[in-house]
Amino acid sequence: MTGLLLLLFTVVPLVELTLILSIGTRIGVLWTVVIVLGTGITGAFLAKMQGLLAIQRVQNEMAHGRVPGREILDAVLILAAGLLLLTPGFLTDLTGFFLLLPFGRALVRAYIQRRLSAKVQSGSARVRIIHYEE
Repeated sequence: MTGLLLLLFTVVPLVELTLILSIGTRIGVLWTVVIVLGTGITGAFLAKMQGLLAIQRVQNEMAHGRVPGREILDAVLILAAGLLLLTPGFLTDLTGFFLLLPFGRALVRAYIQRRLSAKVQSGSARVRIIHYEE
């Protein structure tokens, strides 16, 4: 977990900064800013629309008495996509748009399901339940 956090908070910003500087020197500062802002605004709009659809699918599954596991995972992935798209940078934008695509979400969802299934089968999955008292 520490390695993942190190990657998330040091390596990714350094890669993003390198990409922004590299692309900025090739196409100019103004166009770089326009692209970064444009992908952020477009991504936020698309994430909102897909997020609302995901919530509707969750509600539909629950209304039919089914557990909306897949739909909830999709909603979480759409939320992650929105957060990535709001983060300035090209790598995070590409990852965010990938998660907004149904095909991209299906790939990531399948990966998460395989990992979780393997942990459950090996007995290494742990659940932490926290009780809050009011």
